[in-house]
Amino acid sequence: MKTLTFSRHDRMPVIGLGTWKSKPGEVYDAVISALELGYRHIDCAAVYGNEAEIGQALRQCMNTGIVKREELWITSKLWCDSFAPEDVTPAFEKTLLDLQLDYLDLYLLHWPIPLKRGQGMRTAADFVDPKKQPIIETWRALEALVGQGQVRHIGVSNFTVKKLGALMAQADIGPELNQVELHPYLQQPTLRAFCRENDIHLTAYSPLGSGDRPRALKMEGEPQLLQDPVVLELAKQLNATPAQVLLSWAIHLGISCIPKSVTEARLKENLAAESVVLSAEMLQKLEQLDLARRYISGEFWLVEDGYYTLADIWDD
Repeated sequence: MKTLTFSRHDRMPVIGLGTWKSKPGEVYDAVISALELGYRHIDCAAVYGNEAEIGQALRQCMNTGIVKREELWITSKLWCDSFAPEDVTPAFEKTLLDLQLDYLDLYLLHWPIPLKRGQGMRTAADFVDPKKQPIIETWRALEALVGQGQVRHIGVSNFTVKKLGALMAQADIGPELNQVELHPYLQQPTLRAFCRENDIHLTAYSPLGSGDRPRALKMEGEPQLLQDPVVLELAKQLNATPAQVLLSWAIHLGISCIPKSVTEARLKENLAAESVVLSAEMLQKLEQLDLARRYISGEFWLVEDGYYTLADIWDD
């Protein structure tokens, strides 16, 4: 299995199971099927609302000998309403309890946007003034978790070059990974280059275009990545599926992927993308597809009289 190497020589498999949008009653079976097929990287988050069910599946697989804890790479994310330093440890401990684990391999800040405890993102009153809740204060609490041995590695999600640079300038432990939307329609070459130069790994979420995301996050007539003519033609040439072509693209660039699926056939298909080899010519064709097009635009953070615009969120 192909991996990315972190500090302490820890290795994260490049293909992981994404669990965003996995419904209650489905994610338990999906995790068990994935681990039986050979997955060893599971991507979680408190806000997905399914960590307790994932924990039951992990415990079942460990108890029955399907997998050992030390063979697993488990990532979770701190949701934005727990960014106050005093809220970080309770939120983290809730994740550990739900996942039935003693430690996490990787813990991420989910978005660089603080919310008030227990609040959504419906009105400006739900948000914390970012000037009064600097990200570095939250990061210090994550660094403390590393020092206590409860987390092996820490990172971020949805951070731009500018935000990464600001954090790195103040951090004692630099972020080891940035999880962002990445696929041939959103290739982010500047971000990729910055992360490569600063030894920050990348994980691609929505690597297949997130066609099953909530309707509220979709636009009428939006381009369908899995139906792109170039992707379809390459899949035909390689005797592969379009999804495998897209995942292979990321792997060739040294990027890990966390495609979500709850069906065994798709789980198997996605994992097999590791063995799909793209030629230099094929990679060049895929490089030409870049539209700088986000499927997860971040517009759900915009509220009347709020602190953010899309330019603030994606401030490169």
